[in-house]
This record gives sequence, C-alpha cells and structure tokens, in this order.
Amino acid sequence: MSAGPSGDPGADLGADLGAERLAVRDAFRRFAAQEVRPRAREIDEEGVFPRDLFRAAGELGFFGMRYPEEAGGSGCDRLTYCLAVEELAWGSLSLAAACAMQSLMGTRFLHRAGDPALVDAYLRPALRGERIGAICMTEPGAGSDLGAMTTRAERDGEEWRLTGEKTWVTSAEVADFFSVFARVGEDGLGCFLLDRDAPGLEIGRPIPKLGVRGSPASEVHLEGARARAVLVPGDRGRKELMGTLTEIRLMTAALSLGVGRAAVEDAVAYARQRIAFGRPIAQHQAVQEHLAEAATEIEAARQLTWHAARTADAGRGTPGLAAMAKLFATEAATRAADRAFRVLASYGYAMEYPVQRYLRDVRFTLVGGGTSEVLRSVIAREVCQ
Repeated sequence: MSAGPSGDPGADLGADLGAERLAVRDAFRRFAAQEVRPRAREIDEEGVFPRDLFRAAGELGFFGMRYPEEAGGSGCDRLTYCLAVEELAWGSLSLAAACAMQSLMGTRFLHRAGDPALVDAYLRPALRGERIGAICMTEPGAGSDLGAMTTRAERDGEEWRLTGEKTWVTSAEVADFFSVFARVGEDGLGCFLLDRDAPGLEIGRPIPKLGVRGSPASEVHLEGARARAVLVPGDRGRKELMGTLTEIRLMTAALSLGVGRAAVEDAVAYARQRIAFGRPIAQHQAVQEHLAEAATEIEAARQLTWHAARTADAGRGTPGLAAMAKLFATEAATRAADRAFRVLASYGYAMEYPVQRYLRDVRFTLVGGGTSEVLRSVIAREVCQ
C-alpha cells in the first residue's frame, strides 16, 4: 500500500520518485514542519505576509525549481516541483500560494523575454527571494475572459504607456515589479514590465479574503504607467498565457494535496485521542467512513497529479489531463477539509484548531487556475473531440 491512513505517501514510493526527488521533498518537508507549520496560525490570524519565510523558501531554491541553471534555477521537472509545493501547502497555504505565484507567474515572463539584462537585474534576485514579482492579469470585468480585457498599452515614442484596472493581484502590496498584460491594437495581447515606482502605477485597496490571509491580494491602477520593457510582444501574449495553464493547474492541484493532507492528518490524530462511549472515536464506524473516504480521495488525487506531471514532463501532456488533476484534487481537498470538520464536530468550528483554517483556505484552490466549471468544459472538449 502506497499511503498510510493519513494520506501521506510512504517510503515504499521511493523507487517511483527516485533519490533526488525524495531529497527535495524531504528538504521542504523539514522546512514546513520546523519553520512554517508552527507559524501557520499566526500568519492566518494576523494576515501579514511572512517575508522571512518567503525569503527562506528562496534560499531553499523553491523559486528557481522550474527555471534552467543558466537563469539561476535548478531545472527541476514538474513532478519534483509538485512535491515541494505540496509540502509548503501542508505547512501553510498562505505561504505556499505566495511562493507558487512567485515561482511561476510572477517571474515566468521575465525568463520568456530572453533579455540577459532583465534576467540579471530582475529574475536572478527574484529566484533567490530577494525581489518579489507579481502578475497583473485579472480585471474587474474580465476574469478568465481574455477577450474582455480592457487595459491598453500604447506606444509613446520609445516607451509604452499602460492604462487600465487590475484586480486580485497576488503580492501587489509587497511586490518590487509587475508583469502586466494589456491589449495592443485591436486583437493583440502583450506583457510589459513595470517597476513598483513607475509613474502612473498605484497600488489600490487590499482585498480582504476568507482564507490564505497571509498571501495579500490588491487592486492595481494604471494611469499611463510607463513600462520598463516588453516581456511578450502583442502577437504572442495569448499563446504565452495559454502555455502556462498546465503549469498553473498542476501547481494548484499540488497546493490542494498539501492542505487536504493536513486536514486528514489532523482529523486522524483527533479521532485517535477523542474518547466517546468508552473508546476512541477512530474506532466508531461512522467516523472511520469519513476518514477512509478522505484519505482515499487525497491519495487518488495525488496519483492523478503525479501522472499528469510525469506525462507533461515527457512531452505528452494535454490540457485535459492537467485540468482533470486540478479538478479532482481541489474538489477532493475541499471534501477532505469538510470531513475533518465533521470528525472534530464542535472543535472543528473552534478557532483554536486548524481545521477551520483548512475549510477557509482550501476554497482558494477552487478558483485559482480555473473554476471547476471551466475545467469540466476543458475536459469535455478533449474527451468529445
């Protein structure tokens, strides 16, 4: 059997993962257990970005895992990256969400631009955790509909000026630079680099959130903001964005595994020590059903996520398979958090226990990377073609 009752993959999976992947997983597991998890409640309740832990994740090499060595990364594959993401999310989904955004969307288009000067000035420090990048894509009236994006980029001599409104910009209030998507001409979509102090760029109101409170999100206002550089030309922006979806969906699936695993583990620990009717409630069939279902679904989600990551690493990935992994993992983790709440009963509702945090945090994974409804449409198109 590949997993214990907590849904945590056992040592017998080492032959499948390999020594190098296990070493990476174990390093992030120690970091999460020793430094992150003990502060998870504080991060949530205070709602403050944990900059020191963010920087520590950079020192562990997290931000450079998906970048080549020549850019300052380590060139890890998707499966190895997913293992690290799960461990961080097990520790704190707030920290994991902020770190995951930095490691992919916050820095990806700097690398894609292929400009050595930008790599040295922005990307390398960001991969070390010394600078923070944010992506400005979502708009109040657009969401997932890229065609409805209204932020525009217009050439002004040798510069580009951007005007529009962005929302749900992760890490905006702590970011040093921004990758901003904007319409170019009638049908183009480009990506532009803006420094935090660029004239015309203003960080708007922070968005109060139900969960992942230590990963700040804000509005960003652009009033003729001057771009530092063009990261993606207007004729490639849509294609570049679509090309990131597999990465984003696998990452979000891995985030779900971490918080879902934490919920199952906490429920099992509680059920073993809580006595009712003369015995631990873990021995009562009704409680066992909750634990068995949750552990089974998390393990199934893990195997589907790993399969999708391996397939993508082998160059055989499809949008549908990544969507399946994200859909199943996020829904499974949401159900696991709910089952943990039911096992703890009134204590699951108490702020002193972390289950209430899992219930709130896990909802974030249902939205990021595409809602379940959008994912089902993606899967159906591939199945029915």
